[in-house]
Amino acid sequence: MDLADLVALRKDLHAHPELRFEELRTSDIVAEVLTSLGYRPSRGLAKTGVVASLQGKKPGPSIILRADMDALPIEERGDHAHISRHPGRMHACGHDGHTTMLLGAAAALALDPPECGTVHFVFQPGEEGGAGAKVMLEEGLLEQFPAGRVFGMHNWPGLPIGSMATRKGAIMAGGWRFLVEIKGQGSHAAQPHLGRDALTIGAAFVQEAQLLVSRRSNPLTTAVLSICTFHAGTTDNILPEAATLRGTIRSLDVQELEALKKGMTRLAAGLALAHEVAITVQFHQPYPVTVNTADETELALAAMKQVIGTQGTVVSDMTPSMASEDFGFMLEKRPGALVMLGNGASAPLHAPDYDFDDTIIPQGIAYWVALAHICLRINQDI
Repeated sequence: MDLADLVALRKDLHAHPELRFEELRTSDIVAEVLTSLGYRPSRGLAKTGVVASLQGKKPGPSIILRADMDALPIEERGDHAHISRHPGRMHACGHDGHTTMLLGAAAALALDPPECGTVHFVFQPGEEGGAGAKVMLEEGLLEQFPAGRVFGMHNWPGLPIGSMATRKGAIMAGGWRFLVEIKGQGSHAAQPHLGRDALTIGAAFVQEAQLLVSRRSNPLTTAVLSICTFHAGTTDNILPEAATLRGTIRSLDVQELEALKKGMTRLAAGLALAHEVAITVQFHQPYPVTVNTADETELALAAMKQVIGTQGTVVSDMTPSMASEDFGFMLEKRPGALVMLGNGASAPLHAPDYDFDDTIIPQGIAYWVALAHICLRINQDI
């Protein structure tokens, strides 16, 4: 596959985004490309996952190289030719680019296999809130495709094109999503004393919840609590009897996440008692802290330096991100490393005007190829 083919593929994937566990067209394309390269792709893990394996020239250890495939429920803003054809869905995190780069690496390594061992190319669904990595693991990924190490890569807006970054230890935060439901008593807007206004109680919850970070968390401990939706009421002269709030908590510290959960539960109980309403807090979709292991980070850095040379910058101690990444589930099972590939001055991830920069495709492929050769050579050194 030449660069023009890969760019055309990336733009096609971008124009036809699919949400978590609905990546039917995407997985069909991935399987077709892999088959055309001589692979025998395996399908069905986490419904739409695709895995293909490449044997090295001699027996040896195995590694997983992983890319995510799903899009986000965001209305895309832009006027480029490959804009999403599906209203309310877009590739706002660059998974179209991740998929394309791993297919490019599969093509390159098929022509030049590692000295030994096995490379498993894992195309994962459901990263965006679906914990697709966890689902693949639960359905037998490592039993069907044994691997001693796992590696992931993500594009990173704000990091200059031509540069790559990573760090040992925690690189992305763990987190929980939450749902807060308030049930009071509706009333006429002119007679608030006859009801229990769920909207104003919800507003109090929004304000008080922020104090859990600003006044209860250690300032030296990373923590974020964000309430992202607030739904209440139907018209302008009725005080609503119910309100729902949704959001997320994030931290690089597992104990801090538990403290925030307990704090939100206490806050709900206190407001419910004070205002004589019912408030429930439900936590769901937990993502672990993404933790890079030391030896595997060194292998990743060696591959970065080999690829970048003097043309860019290798950052070995990047600042951790408070975003979450379900590759952390794989890192709980096997040593490995997640790295960042510079996407330049693009819009931020998850923004409606974000787009993956196609000029970084060759560098991403070169990194995967170099990493496979470094990890799977007979006399491995760093």
